[in-house]
Formats: sequence, structure tokens, C-alpha cells
Amino acid sequence: MSKKIIFMPHGNIQYSQLDPARRGWVIKNSYEKLFDLVQEGGYKIAFEGSGKTLEDIHNLAPEVMKKLKKLVQEKLVEPVASPFIHIMLTNIDPEIGLHTLKHGLDAWEKYTGVRPETGWNPECGWASFLPEIYKEAGYKNLVMDSDSFMLSFNDIREATGLKYDVRGHSNKNHLFKIEEYIKDKPEYLKFLTNPSVAPNGLKMVFRSDCMANPMLWYLMGATEGMRKEPVNLGEIKTMLSNWKDRIEKTGSFIMPYAEDAEYIGTSAYFYVKQFNQARFFEPEPESVTRFKQLLDTAKELGYELSTPSEVIAESKTLIPNELIEKIENGVAWHGGTAKAWANTEYSRIMDPVCRSILDGLRAVRAQLGQSSTKMNSDLENAMLKLTSAYVSDSRWPPAPTSPGRFNVRESLDDMFAANEFLRQAMVNAGIADKKSLYSPDLMKSQIVAIEDELMGRKYFGEK
Repeated sequence: MSKKIIFMPHGNIQYSQLDPARRGWVIKNSYEKLFDLVQEGGYKIAFEGSGKTLEDIHNLAPEVMKKLKKLVQEKLVEPVASPFIHIMLTNIDPEIGLHTLKHGLDAWEKYTGVRPETGWNPECGWASFLPEIYKEAGYKNLVMDSDSFMLSFNDIREATGLKYDVRGHSNKNHLFKIEEYIKDKPEYLKFLTNPSVAPNGLKMVFRSDCMANPMLWYLMGATEGMRKEPVNLGEIKTMLSNWKDRIEKTGSFIMPYAEDAEYIGTSAYFYVKQFNQARFFEPEPESVTRFKQLLDTAKELGYELSTPSEVIAESKTLIPNELIEKIENGVAWHGGTAKAWANTEYSRIMDPVCRSILDGLRAVRAQLGQSSTKMNSDLENAMLKLTSAYVSDSRWPPAPTSPGRFNVRESLDDMFAANEFLRQAMVNAGIADKKSLYSPDLMKSQIVAIEDELMGRKYFGEK
């Protein structure tokens, strides 16, 4: 039986340092190029997009949405859903996470006619409640991060010397040490080559930077002082051949690429993340050709292109996996931490205000006898805007770099909007005078206060 391989680019149109005025450009120069490649080559991949990403594709480039819908319905693309807004789920109240996860599924069904079974967790942040809210929202499968899973084992942590720190950006370029340690250890390899199942029944497949990072460097064709020569196709072939041998012994598939779709066609965030350079979303057309080469190389080596739901459905081995409970609360992918997002100066300024709005929403909702699953339109709109204000990319990255001014501006605008919807909810319910529940006027002044502070500072890359 052929060994399966999963490629899953994922799209986040609210990317830090992606000016909203250039979102249409990214849709045309990244997502559309990817969809054309898949259609013309008859390839099979998974594609994750936040609900907001799908909404913007539909509004800014409906012809691109038409192509995606066709690929989904032809089963060349498995749709993978996530929160409607790209939020750091582990840093936010689970009620908001559950609410936006449902809206993420709704968006895929609205724009493609297909409701996904598989979910993606932004930045792979981890907390114990995540499997529960994904299952409650209606997801059957979840793409997991194997690196944070592997680093939950003491022997791997000791062998690699990798440490977590909320002040650290990531350990991305050092995660190859995990592969070096586990390459001959089937007790670990089996989790990367077989689906597993969480205690609550949610099925899981694991992705890894051990494979994704070399592929990313290959896409970018970069050296930047880190290497004498760019990663070449021979290195990719060797890597995939090595993993094919491991699959023969331990399982049925690997998932080597679950990375940002924006790296296909643009440089996205590569030069910021790797080198603290103020270079964002530069044209990188050769990366489209290189991504095709990755797909072709996998096929030439005898891999069958597949998707998460297919490998789960066809796998003879589904590993019961209670070990996910060992994954450290607050970690994330790239050997980094979700708590790093919560500890930037932007989060420390904006998150308490967002929390105050949420507390007010709950107080008004309780007064009206409504629940988190049944709110009137004013409260529902307040929740949607509040969720949007929590978008992770207005809070990332940490100093010496920063989000774009426009990223922070969007979150501030969403806070103002959420506050006004709450004001309207109180007026329409005849409780505007019950300001002990919530004071829209005081909250507006609080948002203005942080607006003055945040808009008064200089942002990374500004002249």
C-alpha cells in the first residue's frame, strides 16, 4: 500500500504587517496561484482558511473563491476550518473560542457548500480545554503540533536542550534536534505516522517543523547568512526518503507541510520572523514553482498525496492518545509559546479592555435571560466584534519588531464597535439606565485612552 503524504497550506488574511490595502494582492498572488497549481496538476492537498480569510476572498476576489469552491467540491482540496477570527485560543475565554469555531465552520459551508470535518488550531497553542471546544463546535478531526507534543517528554527535552520562555520568539530553527533524537525510536515516530484519538474521541494528525522548516527555507530560496547555499531539492528528497523508511516501519503517512499559505507566492513574514528585517509580503513568484516541485518530488518518491480526513478514514491504526494531556499549558508551535502572544505590550494593553467588554456582555446577557448559544442580534454582533478585537496578529510580534499600526487599528475599531452594540442592546431592552451592569460611556473613554497610547507610538518598519 502506498504511503500517504499531506500538504496543508493555511491562510490568514489578517496577518501581522499585512496592510489591509494589500490583502487583495495576497489573495491574487498567493492563494489563487496555489489553487491554479492544484487544478492544473490534479494534485490533492488540504487548505485551511479562517472564516475572515474566506470572507475576504469572496468579497475582494470572487473569481478566486469560485476556484476554491470548485476544488473543494472536486475533492482536490480538503477544507480545514478554524476560528472565524485568527485568535490565540489558549489566551482567550473558551466561550469566545467555541463561538468563533462554530462560525469558522459556517463560513466554509457558506462559501464552498461543504462543512469541514477537520480543524486547525491557530499557532497550535495548547490548553487542556482545546479538544473539548473543537468537539463541541462540531469538528471530528484536529491537526496537532508534534513538536510541542514531543517536548512534553522529559528525555526529548533533555536530549535536545530546548527550553520554553514566554519572552522567546521560537525554537523553529532548532527543532531538527527532535528528529535526530526520535529517528530510530518507533515509540515516538508512531505518533507522526499514524492518526491518534484524544480521550474525548477527537481524532488527531500531527504536523512537524522537523519537516516543514526545511521546506519553508526551500520555498524562500534564502540563505541570509544562515547557510552558504539555499536548501536544495536534493536535501528535500533525502528528508522525504528517510521519512518513507520510517513510515514503512511505524505507520501509514506523514504531514510534512502545515505552514502559512502566504509563503507560496510571497515572502510573507519570513524576513521579519527569521532576521528582524522590515520586509513584509514581497513578491516571491518562484516559491509557487518550488511548491510544485515539493509535490512532484513526493509523488516521484512513491508517496500518494492525501488529506487529514482520508488518512484517518483509511488508517488501520488509530492510537488512543491520553499523552496529549502532558503537553504544557501555554506552549505553541515552532517550539514557542502561546503565552508569548499574551505577554507582548500590545496584549497587556488591549486584553484587559477586551475582557471588560466580555464581562459587560455577560452581565447584560444575564439580565436579559439569554445564553451564550442564544443571543439577540445586538449581543451577537457585540460578541463578533469583540472576537475580532482579540485577533492575534494585532498583538504579535514582540519587541524589537511589532505588528503593523493598521493591525492594532483594526482591533481598536472592533472594540469601539463592540461597545456600541452593547449600548444598543441595553437601549433596545429598555435597561440603558442600569449602568451598574455596564457603562458604555466609561468603556468608550477606556478604549480612547488605550487608543491614544497605541496610536501615539512608532511601529516597526515605519519611516
